Amino acid sequence: MLIAATFMWATGILAQNSHSHNDIRPIDRIVAVVNEEVITQQEIDELLQNTVQQLHKQNTELPRMEVLEKQLLERLILKRIQLQRAKETGLTVSDNDLDQTLRRIIQDNHLTMDEFRQVLFQEGTDLNRFREEIRGEILITRLKEQEINSRVNVTESEIDNFLQNQANSPVAHEEYRIAHILVQISEQMNEAQIEARHKRAETAYEHLRQGANFAQVSAEFSDAADAMQGGELGWRPLAQLGSPFTEMLVKMQPGEITPVVRSPIGFHILKLLERRQQEKQVTIIEQTHAQHILIKVSELVSEDDAHQLIGQLMDRVHNGADFMEVAKAHSEDASAAAGGDLNWISPGDTVPEFEQAMNALLPGQISSPVRSPFGWHLIKVIERRSKDVSEQQQREAARRTIHARKADVIVQEWLQQLRDQAYVEYKVEDN
Repeated sequence: MLIAATFMWATGILAQNSHSHNDIRPIDRIVAVVNEEVITQQEIDELLQNTVQQLHKQNTELPRMEVLEKQLLERLILKRIQLQRAKETGLTVSDNDLDQTLRRIIQDNHLTMDEFRQVLFQEGTDLNRFREEIRGEILITRLKEQEINSRVNVTESEIDNFLQNQANSPVAHEEYRIAHILVQISEQMNEAQIEARHKRAETAYEHLRQGANFAQVSAEFSDAADAMQGGELGWRPLAQLGSPFTEMLVKMQPGEITPVVRSPIGFHILKLLERRQQEKQVTIIEQTHAQHILIKVSELVSEDDAHQLIGQLMDRVHNGADFMEVAKAHSEDASAAAGGDLNWISPGDTVPEFEQAMNALLPGQISSPVRSPFGWHLIKVIERRSKDVSEQQQREAARRTIHARKADVIVQEWLQQLRDQAYVEYKVEDN
């Protein structure tokens, strides 16, 4: 019913004065059916207009319009498939989450709301439409994160091996800013189809060898999501790129391109834009060894009762009672068995209300009652120290790099699977 109803609207005709076929003009037409939804020519035209403006701003020479339109149709199909899958899995974006994202976008662009509305108006859209576009982008991001989190795991032994390889490599601490072109393949393709994709990648490479602009070739040939942004991947640690790309990139100079390289997800061409040395970070933080007593507010214990009880416990401690013994007897936190001992606390480990009160104390001091989302606290600072956490940060950076490398492959494979599993029908316009 959805397809039929939309088809009737999209292919409506003006019947007035229609005495011949030449008088019939479609209002809009369907260019593709994606599962149970349609993509219309109007959607393609709007996306094409926005993309042309974007490429002009980037000073990128435009590819042929029919090629660009075909590329954009494929991107719109893949986006529609992802939004459909997000709906199937029950993912939603609340208005509150959407408002927060919009505020960040406006702040990042150093605009007021009125100025932002004006920018949207100049680009031919309005705030409500922009909101829905952002809602879709957030949904797709969450969908990808859900897939990544379910399939990507980084073990401690992988981190150990990564750090050991870095220690033994003279280029381990280099970062590379690169652009890429990806011509995708899938498991469903036969040898002839894969060879056709290989030839497409080789054609792109030949264009580049003859001096064509990389961003233009990316827009015309690449299947990657960033194709219309010149294929730029930004700065990446060398280790995130994986073999065989690393072996090529270390020998390249900025401005050079790789030949066509095959991977499990397709054929790649990389361009080295810049390279730089990563600075080794030494991070020293202030840690606090603290104890606390917690009285929770609940249906059985009112705000006033909890406040009164924590005040009584404070008086007992000030009158000579042992803080640890009082915590063992009265604290409602998991640390009660250890006398309220929280061990060494780093910045950000606790809620802001607790951290602010704790930071105001000298070693040996006990706070007045402190309210946090968990209830009422008494806090005692035992001692403070400076801690070098560079090693922990190195391990966390290694974890992120390994995770990102795995995620890049997983996302591309998953997107191709989604595309292969979807029902897509292209509508050919009758002449």
